[in-house]
Amino acid sequence: MKIYMNGTLVDEAEAKVSVFDHGLLYGDGVFEGIRAYHGKVFLLKEHVERLYESAKAIALEMNMTQEEMCQAVIDTCKANDLMEGYIRLVVTRGVGTLGLNPYLCDKPEVIIIAAKIQLYPVELYESGLKVVTVGTVRNHPEAINPRIKSLNYLNNVMAKIEAINAGVMECIMLNGQGQVAEASGDNIFILKNGVLKTPPVWCGALDGITRQAVIRIAAEAGIPVEETVLQRYDLFTSEEMFLTGTAAEVIAVTEVDRRTVGSGEPGPVTLDLQSRFKEFVKENGSPIVS
Repeated sequence: MKIYMNGTLVDEAEAKVSVFDHGLLYGDGVFEGIRAYHGKVFLLKEHVERLYESAKAIALEMNMTQEEMCQAVIDTCKANDLMEGYIRLVVTRGVGTLGLNPYLCDKPEVIIIAAKIQLYPVELYESGLKVVTVGTVRNHPEAINPRIKSLNYLNNVMAKIEAINAGVMECIMLNGQGQVAEASGDNIFILKNGVLKTPPVWCGALDGITRQAVIRIAAEAGIPVEETVLQRYDLFTSEEMFLTGTAAEVIAVTEVDRRTVGSGEPGPVTLDLQSRFKEFVKENGSPIVS
């Protein structure tokens, strides 16, 4: 496997960062997870734009243009013959000192990995996920804003630990006010009375690229969508529920905290959006081989 490291493609065994890199020492950096489908990188421009917004929010000065970053992603996929898979784009603050001062870091470290991924077993897309609500509270937006896709992912990791310990693969995270925020790595949608509802980003949700794609797809299909505050009660009484994410795509939830969602099977709207999403990805990507 070839890894992109600051303008150079190197063998996996040679892809190394300094022990003084602030991404390693402090989780000081940002990242994006991106998918490749059918020889195209899905919504690459949108992912890179969000990466640069995250970097700006943490005062990380990028040393590449967005166009150069997009090309680096394409080049990494080509080098690995990746036509279908997952791309992890990472930008750390770079090498600095053992102190916190980020301005002592020389320059950012840009790393791109292009490989295969499978988040959930195929059968779960047919049967749906079981999830639980966890005690780990979503980061307060004025502490580490969840809209920043930072390398400091411990909040999400702690939630994932709770989910696994409860015997499920995903969980529901609440914010400090007890409102639904997101899953440990995905956004949340429910269907109620024919309306799709999803928490607004200010409740502690990442403004997911797949989330935005599904909102667009639903609107084009004539399905009304609302960004609105949700409580656990709303999840318990929903007709359908599903999660969205780069790796997860669109996957149904059929049980929340041992309450059956709807019929206990993926609902018709969820299945329709899964199908529409598969068509959407075919039409919205940057070609890896021109």
